[in-house]
Amino acid sequence: MKTIAAFFDIDGTLYRDSLMVEHFKKLLKYEVIDSSLWHSHAKKTYQDWDKRQGNYDDYLLEIADIYIQSMKGLNNQQMEFIAKQVIHLKGDRVYRFARARIAWHRCNNHRIIFISGSPSYLVSKMAEKYEVMDYRGTEYLTDENNNYTGEIIQMWDSDNKRMAIFEFQEKYDIDLEKSYSYGDTNGDFSMLKMVGHPVAINPTKELLNNIKQDEELRKKISIIVERKDVIYKLDANAEVL
Repeated sequence: MKTIAAFFDIDGTLYRDSLMVEHFKKLLKYEVIDSSLWHSHAKKTYQDWDKRQGNYDDYLLEIADIYIQSMKGLNNQQMEFIAKQVIHLKGDRVYRFARARIAWHRCNNHRIIFISGSPSYLVSKMAEKYEVMDYRGTEYLTDENNNYTGEIIQMWDSDNKRMAIFEFQEKYDIDLEKSYSYGDTNGDFSMLKMVGHPVAINPTKELLNNIKQDEELRKKISIIVERKDVIYKLDANAEVL
């Protein structure tokens, strides 16, 4: 009998922000990296998004670029304490709907898998916290001294998430047609399209527009919006303003 899987993005889908951003903030707080990087580069992009005058994806991409460069030369072991702090302090800040779905999949003996654009050393700790069976995150490469080189194998784009699902499918003999996936941005589009039961949680406008243009996906997807203490289920044909 083939395996039924549930693929979860983390940032914006389970976790109510970005693990990478939380880690970046902790690096600034503990003065591991220079705070001028925030004030001279990312602060304005964040403020534009916070005032709903900019795009959150633009903010995340700018942070990611600064984050990657800031990590260069730092030792992997130095990051262990801060990475643990992020999950310990922030790991419960998740959406109720996604947390309930993880519990439901576990009760039904489905194989739960995280596929996230956040660094794998954060994704692994989040997987451990939620007793998730396997995961894939962005790999930050290290040299022979275990120092970060500034090179990555990214996992926040749709193409790499598609390849990851194919690898998991082969590894666990997964029936994709009976499986589930959960995502919130266009980077999760392939994950949603590949399974029989896709769920978009608080989707971005870009993702919603792409869903509406894909007839096959539009017919089978569920759209969930969680705000305050209310969870809404929306029709994929609803107007995007």
